[in-house]
Amino acid sequence: MELHTTDLLDAHEDQLRLGHLRVVAPMFKSYGRRHAFHGTISTLKIFEDNSLVRKAVEQPGKGRVLVIDGGGSMRCALVGDQLALLAVNNGWVGLVVYGCIRDSRALADMDIGIFSLGTHPLKTVKRNTGEADIPVCFGGVTFVPGQQLYADEDGVIVSVSALN
Repeated sequence: MELHTTDLLDAHEDQLRLGHLRVVAPMFKSYGRRHAFHGTISTLKIFEDNSLVRKAVEQPGKGRVLVIDGGGSMRCALVGDQLALLAVNNGWVGLVVYGCIRDSRALADMDIGIFSLGTHPLKTVKRNTGEADIPVCFGGVTFVPGQQLYADEDGVIVSVSALN
C-alpha cells in the first residue's frame, strides 16, 4: 500500500497540531528508483566519514529507513552505489542523507528510496567515527530511532507512531 505524505497530513491534522507529526523542511532530491517509501527510523550522526554507514547497511534493514545526519556537508559523498546496493540487498527501504551521495546514475536503477541534499564525486575518509541510533536534528525536525518516516515526491514527514 503506497502512502502519500499529503494525504497523511490531511488525515492527521490533529497529530500535526499536537507535534506528534512533523514536516521536514524541503531540501532533498530523490535519487533511488523508489520515489515513495516509509519505515521505522534508524539514525547515524557522522561527518565526512561513512564507515558507520557501511556497518549499518550490512545489517538486516527489516524495512527500516536509515537517516544519516552528515552535518549537511557538501564536500564529499556519504553514500554511493556499493553502500546503496548493500542496503537494497539487506532489506533497507530508504536512506535519507543530510549530505551528499555519488553514483547517482547507478542509484536511479536501485530499488530503494534515497533522498539527499545533492551529489558529489569525492568519497569520504574512513576514520570509523560517529554515533548510531541517537536522536539527530536537521530540517527543523528531530529524527528519533523507532519513530516512523514517510517520504515521497512532496516531502518527508516524521511521526511518533505508524500512520495509515
